[in-house]
Amino acid sequence: MKKIALIFIIAFTINNLYAQRITKIVMSSTGIVQKITIGLDDAIINITPDGNIVEYGVEYFSQRINNYSRIENYGGRIDMFDNFADVSFRGKLKYLGKTPITYYASYDDESLRGKIKTIGTLMVGYYMPYDDAASRGKLKNVGSTQISYYTSFENEGLRGKISNIGTTSLGYYSSFDDKAYKGKIKNIGQYAFTYYNSFDLRFAGSMKTGNLQQNINGILYFIQ
Repeated sequence: MKKIALIFIIAFTINNLYAQRITKIVMSSTGIVQKITIGLDDAIINITPDGNIVEYGVEYFSQRINNYSRIENYGGRIDMFDNFADVSFRGKLKYLGKTPITYYASYDDESLRGKIKTIGTLMVGYYMPYDDAASRGKLKNVGSTQISYYTSFENEGLRGKISNIGTTSLGYYSSFDDKAYKGKIKNIGQYAFTYYNSFDLRFAGSMKTGNLQQNINGILYFIQ
């Protein structure tokens, strides 16, 4: 009986760890991240690159419109922090279903106050004021997934943009490349992107080869 209980606990823990993770990253063609989706067991939370929740609910994908999805209201438990909570928490999401969300408090470092600290079992970390200027205040990790950025010493077409998410590298065209696509995404992992150059007057800057959606290592990269 104890063995059965132990197996159940291990399976439950593994399932929760798998459920709470980065599932999607939405960015512009120039690599500006608009939102990062954290998948839960039956809902999602969208957060900004600096650790604030922008929306949450259930995501539905259109069967008729390619690459389109919408967020609808979550029908389960939704709890918010009340006015008796720490000033940095008040009015923020406390529970979504069975997943608790915590935030850095008013007594934490000023650069962290009010930002997400945990989503379920995921610890969320940030680059601090003493880190490179191009990454300060941005997400450093979501759980075990590390996020790194091109530094302020890099070419201006790269600096401040994500360079790695976990083991996936992201590259961009530099400011020395053709003006129609300088600064745009060049590759996500092994998947490359090319664009029409400035001599192609009709399509200059438009994507020539590449897919607006790439599923790499379990994360859907969506370029808008």
